[in-house]
Formats: sequence, C-alpha cells, structure tokens
Amino acid sequence: MASRQNRRLTRDARYGKYEGGPDPLAPPVDLAEALDAIGEDVMGGTSPERALREFLRRGGQTQRGLDDLMRRVAERRRELTSRNNLDGTLQQVRELLDQALLAERGELARNVELDDGDRALAELQLDSLPPSPASAVQELNDYDWTSPTARQKYDEIKDLLGREVLDQRFAGMKQALENASDEDRAAVSAMMRDLNQLLDDHRRGTDTQEQFDAFTAQHGQYFPSGPQNVEELLDDLAARAAAAQRMRNSMTQEQRDELDALAQQAFGSPDLMGQLGQLDDTLRALRPGEDWGSSERMDGEQGLGLGDGTGVFQDIADLDALAEQLAQSGPGSDLADLDLDALQRQLGDEATVDARTLQRLEQALRNSGAVQRGTDGHLRLTPKAMRQLGKSLLRDVAERMSGRQGARDLRRAGASGEPSGATRPWAFGDTEPWDLPRSITNALVRTAADGRTGPGVRLTIDDVEVQETEARTQACVALLVDTSFSMAMEDRWIPMKRTALALHTLVSTRFRGDDLQLIAFGREAEVMDVERLVGLDAQWDKGTNLHHALLLANRHFRKHPTAQPVLLVVTDGEPTSHLEPNGQVWFGYPPDPVTIALTVRELENAGRLGAQTTFFRLGDDPGLARFIDAMARRVDGSVVAPENDDLGVAVVGSYLGSRRGGASLFGDDRAG
Repeated sequence: MASRQNRRLTRDARYGKYEGGPDPLAPPVDLAEALDAIGEDVMGGTSPERALREFLRRGGQTQRGLDDLMRRVAERRRELTSRNNLDGTLQQVRELLDQALLAERGELARNVELDDGDRALAELQLDSLPPSPASAVQELNDYDWTSPTARQKYDEIKDLLGREVLDQRFAGMKQALENASDEDRAAVSAMMRDLNQLLDDHRRGTDTQEQFDAFTAQHGQYFPSGPQNVEELLDDLAARAAAAQRMRNSMTQEQRDELDALAQQAFGSPDLMGQLGQLDDTLRALRPGEDWGSSERMDGEQGLGLGDGTGVFQDIADLDALAEQLAQSGPGSDLADLDLDALQRQLGDEATVDARTLQRLEQALRNSGAVQRGTDGHLRLTPKAMRQLGKSLLRDVAERMSGRQGARDLRRAGASGEPSGATRPWAFGDTEPWDLPRSITNALVRTAADGRTGPGVRLTIDDVEVQETEARTQACVALLVDTSFSMAMEDRWIPMKRTALALHTLVSTRFRGDDLQLIAFGREAEVMDVERLVGLDAQWDKGTNLHHALLLANRHFRKHPTAQPVLLVVTDGEPTSHLEPNGQVWFGYPPDPVTIALTVRELENAGRLGAQTTFFRLGDDPGLARFIDAMARRVDGSVVAPENDDLGVAVVGSYLGSRRGGASLFGDDRAG
C-alpha cells in the first residue's frame, strides 16, 4: 500500500521555477571582502553608510556592482536609440503602394481586352498621384483596380495600418490580427466600445468589480498580462499609450502628418481612430503622472513600425527607471525596490543574478551585526566588524612577515607558557599540545554530518586543534600614532589606522594578558579606543604634540608596574607643540627648544620605567632622521623607517620582538 502511494506521489510530482522569495539553495554571500572594503573606506574618512553604498556600487573581485549594471543599462538604451528610426510603418506603406502600382501598370499594359480610353484614363490617374503616400492611398480609395494583385496590395495597406495603430495600444495585436476576417475586426471594435465604457464608468466612479470581471471574461484574450482589476488594467494601458505618445513626439512633423492621414484609412473606416482617441483622452485624465511629453532622437538604420516602436519606447522607459533605481541616489533608496522583472526583460538572466546577489549582500551586511544604526540615525561599524577587519589586516601582516622571514608569531599566543584555555586549528609547524576533547568532538560532528555510521572515530588533520599558551611575560604596550596635518597630506592616514587596528587585533586575540593603549597625538594627544581611531577624520590642525602623548603613555605604564613596558611611536615630524603646566597647548614652528626639552624629558621618564622603545619614522626628511636617531639613543631604543605599506608589518614585528626581549624582526637600527 505504501509503495503504491509513493509511486503515485512520484508520478504526480511537478517541478517549476521557485517563486517563494529568496532562493533557499543560493550559496551564501561572502561578507569578508565587503567588510574589508567598507573598513578601508571608513578608515579613509568615509561614513559607514556611504562606504556600504560605495562597495555595492563598485562590486568586488568576483561580484559585479551597481556601476556595472548601470553601464549595461546605458549601453542597452544607447543601442535602442542608435539602431532604430521611426519610419518603419511609412516605409512598409510605400513598399506596398509601389508593389500595387507596379502590378496595376503591368496589368494595364498586358490586358488587350481593355478599352484604350479606359487604359489611358487609368494610366493618367496613376501618373498624377501625389508624392505623399497618405494622399496617394486616399486618392486610390475609389480607384477601380484591374489587377487582383494590385487590389490585394492596396487592401494590405489598410489592414497594416489598422493592425499597427491597435498594436500601439495593445501589444501583440499586429500579429493577432494578421489575415483577420471581418468578424475578427468586429470583435476588436466591440472590445473597444466596451473598454471605453468601462473606463468612462470608472472615471465617474460608477464601475464595479463585476463589470470588470464580465469585461475580461469576454475580451480577456486582448490583455495577456492578466490584470485583476480596473486599476491594473489602467496601469498597463496608460504605460503603453504614453510610450506611443512619446514615439509620436519623437517624429518629424511630416511623419506625424503622413501617419495621421494614413490612420484614417485603417481598416477602411475612421471609426477605429475615433475609439482610440477616446481611449487616449481617458487614459491621460486617469494617469496624468505618466510621461506624455518627452521624446527621443532615433536616427538609426532599422525602421520601426508603430507597434514595435511603442515597445521600444516602453523599453526605454524601463531602462530609465532601472537607471534611477540603480543610482540609489534618492531619499529612501533601497536595493530591495529594484525591479528585477524589468531588469530580466532588458538585460537578461545574468544581470538579474548579479542584482539579486547585491540585494542579498546588502541585507546580509545589515543583518550580520557588522553595521548598526546609532541613535543619530547614521550607520556605524560595530565591534564585530572591527574584529573582522582587524583579522583581515592581521592576516595580511602575517603573510608579509612569513614571506620575508618565515615568522609564525602572528598565529601563536606564545612559544611556551601556561595554557590560555583557548584553542585553534592545527597548522603546519605547530608544536603546542593537542586539545584531545576538542579534536575528538570535531571528528564526531564531522562524521555525523557525513551520515556515516559504525564503530570507532577516524580523525583527520582538519579535526585537530591545539592549545594556545600565554607567554609568561605580560606586556604593557603604548602605541603612539601621529595624527598631525602632514600625516593626512602625505597619504599616511590609512596606513596608520591599519597598523593600529592590526596591532589591537593581535593583542586582543593572541596576547590577551597584554594591555594595549592607543594614543593619537596631533596638536594635543588623546587616548582613543580602536573604533574611534579607525573612524577618525583627517585632522588639519598643525601641531605634533609628542610630549603630551608620552605623558599619557607613562601614565599607562605606571598603572601596570609588573608588566614589561613597550613604547611604539609612529610619526612623520619633529615635535612642534607641548603641554603647559596649566594644561594649555603651546605651538611653535620651527620646533621650540622648550618643546624639544619637555619631549626628551618625558621620553627619558619612559626609559626609566623600563620601556623598550621603537620609533617608526615616516618620510625621508634628513632633519627628522637626525632628531629621531638622537631621541632613540637616549633610551637605547630602535628606529625603523618603513614605507607606508610596510608600517603595519614593522610595528607588529617590533611588538613581537619586544615580547621576546630582543630587537624588532626587521633589521631595526639600534640607536647608540
């Protein structure tokens, strides 16, 4: 019984396109690259909100952004306007008219039974036709054709015009009415009367849903989009009619006059144009917000008929709306509002996938806890985002260090010592003891996830975790970073922030017993948490108050008397300001002897506290080099002169070297 039910369920199973919202089988978006890029922009002074928008605009290494979609939209629009012209229907009329006249002249010449007087009169009538196709068609309305082929071609003109003017308002009507009978035309005429009545009632507010349902039951084949009420019907009809009007606006006056005259010949009766005119008036009244007045320059080689041309103008309207949505420049702009159906129609599946991925990425960033909106309404990077960005920067520093010296300190909490209680995945070269409970648990979870059963547990190298150890010596670290005017001017602002965040991440994740204080010094100095420093805008006040920064660093060292003091100073200029006894900041350039003396005294105080000092000199100024070397010699410190991109590697390497009680890892010059 159960097997029969299963077979019946299998036979009844049907598969189709998933339409239940976001694709549950879509791969998760990668937030790491986005957070890195956003963090870089934030460190450069960009707000998190703008940085998020900028990443979505630029895209990543594997993900195309909004700019690429906008480029494709612009290219598609340019293709439509440069490839086409609006003379298609007139060209078809001219061709049919020429074919009719050629067939008629041939019949007049061949027909020996025709009276010579009648032949001469007919030829005179044909020879005197006006050059205007519309006028010629009108004059031939009462002409007695002798050629059946010519009569057929002439009738095709009126049939073509009727189908074209209907196709302007009802997409697909041109094809639907090809070779139409009188009965088909009568059905269209009846639909037009009922439609105008329905819309007229709606304008007066007397229509009902039952009236609409009756209308669609009788004439629904003319509306393939399947509107569910009068408002939806109005939206479809008005969008098409407005596109037709924009096409008309784009024509020359001569083209408009010709088509207006020809349209009166549609289906051999002016009734159709009267009904369409009434429809247009109603649509304009009910949908005044549609674009009825704009135009386009269309000077390509491919002629567009009235119906196809209207479709092109609808496509252009779609593309303009997509460009506005992709720009995300208006108040309240949201990627969730992007019209994916229109994007798929205009650019295809690939563009739709890109847009949907960007939507998911934006939502994932907002839901990940990486950004949050503060009480002032602005987005901010959260501590979680800072940790993620710091790990990325630290990873970059580790790769640079490994490439230069094979160093592995960045992924070790200490070469020896007591277990810290934390574990990490084993990596090649690790000598720390295995954490057996964690390793076996990993193997059990993996085995269960793979659906394997049976006795025993098989370990793989990916299951193994090792115990992290705390170094026995605790360090008290002060990182002093120059935030003066020159740091921003010489493009050292972002490297400085990257360095501070990388070191902060290293200390907080690998050397948890150490105490790091970040001190920013410009005209005056200030202790800052890493979030504030990363978001700090470039400072344009002149002044380098190393004296104040050293005062704060020494206060930090004195709070940790049992720890090893480590002083790291990043600067690109000599001290030009100091703190007066009354707390006021004094500034003078060139450096005043009093400023130099106070700075040197406070540096020597740090030396007496036992601080291992390293200066990171940015720039090639000889005067600065002599001053920094002299400062370092006073406290038996080191001097490193890294390039901007190597600053993080140099600072982290110096910190790790100080924990081992030796010099920096990068060949620092020991002053002395």
